[in-house]
Amino acid sequence: MRLAHKTALITGGNSGIGLATARLFIQEGARVAITGRNRETLDAAKAELGPNLLAIQADVTDIAATERAVAEAAAAFGKLDIVFANAGIAGNTPVGGTEVELFERVVRTNLTAVFFTVQAAAAHLAPGGSVILNGSVHQSLGSPGYSAYAASKAGVRAMARVMASELSPRNIRVNTVVPGATRTPIWDRIAPGAEARAALEARIATLVPLARLGDAEEVAKVVLFLASDDSSNVQGAEIVVDGGLTGAPSGAPAFRG
Repeated sequence: MRLAHKTALITGGNSGIGLATARLFIQEGARVAITGRNRETLDAAKAELGPNLLAIQADVTDIAATERAVAEAAAAFGKLDIVFANAGIAGNTPVGGTEVELFERVVRTNLTAVFFTVQAAAAHLAPGGSVILNGSVHQSLGSPGYSAYAASKAGVRAMARVMASELSPRNIRVNTVVPGATRTPIWDRIAPGAEARAALEARIATLVPLARLGDAEEVAKVVLFLASDDSSNVQGAEIVVDGGLTGAPSGAPAFRG
């Protein structure tokens, strides 16, 4: 198993990409702590994943709560080998129609909280550890209405490189996974119901060269690679998991003859 005797902390591990990653890490031999705001989904994750999962209720935007959650995980496991700073939110923040509270909430969740998650975990990270940050293709796309989200994820991209420089003397790697459109609960607000979801997915798929959305499990497999010793010489890198959306956009169905 690729993570035997390893321990991991995953923020936002009670749904979507975070939960898929927790599931895969445990299958690969790790003990995993997840954080999340929702007690019900945390309990469901614990019921599914069993004794090798520690589920901690904490809001990443509450820095003190994050510090307590990291300390609890480190106390339970004795050390941390892997941190996946995954928790994040979307938000529609168009120019001319955005309240400062929403803009700041997106940035605080997606950028500020990521920094303080890693800072809290740094003292507990074992030599040879791995930190993975969750980015987004929106750091590059320029999609209308996504200023705060795009800025926060571009900040994650830049911050990962700084952290990689700072933590290299301890032989701790810092890398970023960059998902494109992925099937997770984040779409529920935009497209409630099966019919609306199907229509949204069909529309997005026309812009993706592989002509589909990704699955959370596909992102989790890349996170596993970055967490494991298979990526022992990968530092300050980004791996994009977007079906070609940013790398080969002209191959999308919308542009085919």
